[in-house]
Amino acid sequence: MSTQNTSFGFAHPTEALAPDTPAPDFRLPSTPDQFVALSEFRGRPVILAFYPADWSPVCGDEMALFNELLPEFHRFRAELLGISVDGVWCHLAFAKDRKLRFPLLADFEPKGAVAHTYGAYRPHEGICERALFVIDSAGTIRWSYVSPIGVNPGADGILAALESLSTQEASK
Repeated sequence: MSTQNTSFGFAHPTEALAPDTPAPDFRLPSTPDQFVALSEFRGRPVILAFYPADWSPVCGDEMALFNELLPEFHRFRAELLGISVDGVWCHLAFAKDRKLRFPLLADFEPKGAVAHTYGAYRPHEGICERALFVIDSAGTIRWSYVSPIGVNPGADGILAALESLSTQEASK
């Protein structure tokens, strides 16, 4: 995997982190006074859904689909976290309008720092890639996918990864 230095002073991958890579921990705001850390979810799978921007048509469709599939994700005990570079107030308005029932995390300042660590940032546009990661209960990435920016990736890949994780954990 190649890396490049960023304006944040650290190297980041130039492509999305691959399966079997430890998921970088982070702590991002979900509201003006509440933060969510990836490490809080150890012991259960986590789905990270990086997306370009609240209010874009494809992002709205993608987040609405994931919202409808929350019962399926929860069947695997998985938590879903949406992440973009939009601010907390923008996320709160978007989530309220779309009736989203999962946290949207603001990778706002420093802009895209978490997305950088996952190789899911588009520096020339200043937005996140449309990237998905399924992380196992021990904090290791088990599946990742970067979709073309204008294409809703759907949830088939997520569900297949969760099913595979479930099968692997059941066989232990």
